[in-house]
Amino acid sequence: MDPRISRTTLRVRGYHLDGYGHVNNTRYLEFLEEGRWAYFDEHSDLSAPLQQAGIALVAVNINIDYCAAAVAGDDLEIRSRLSAIGTRSGKMTQEIHRLGDDTLISRATLTFVLLDMRSNQPQPIDGPLRDKLLSLVLE
Repeated sequence: MDPRISRTTLRVRGYHLDGYGHVNNTRYLEFLEEGRWAYFDEHSDLSAPLQQAGIALVAVNINIDYCAAAVAGDDLEIRSRLSAIGTRSGKMTQEIHRLGDDTLISRATLTFVLLDMRSNQPQPIDGPLRDKLLSLVLE
């Protein structure tokens, strides 16, 4: 497996469902966030220096395509990867697949910026951090 792709799993529970018995569309944001947390847990060499410097990766946009329904009892895998790094923002692409048949449930692209938590100002993506982020990009 490619170490640039983080994979985490979860089981769909009853409280994830809408009145039609499918995962509610808003729950996918939570599933995707779980995937991003797992990604940065796996890349602590990236997240630790950011935290020490008071810099946060902040979501500024997310686009989700819903491809198939997930239901209670489904085991899902969230696959997360960096897909682009610019000078002021980056993109993370995430996919949710049903384990067992590998059906694509949803696909999302999240745009993020670096935010200096002290000044509340966006920061350029440059220097060693940019090099590290670029080394993780998988288009």
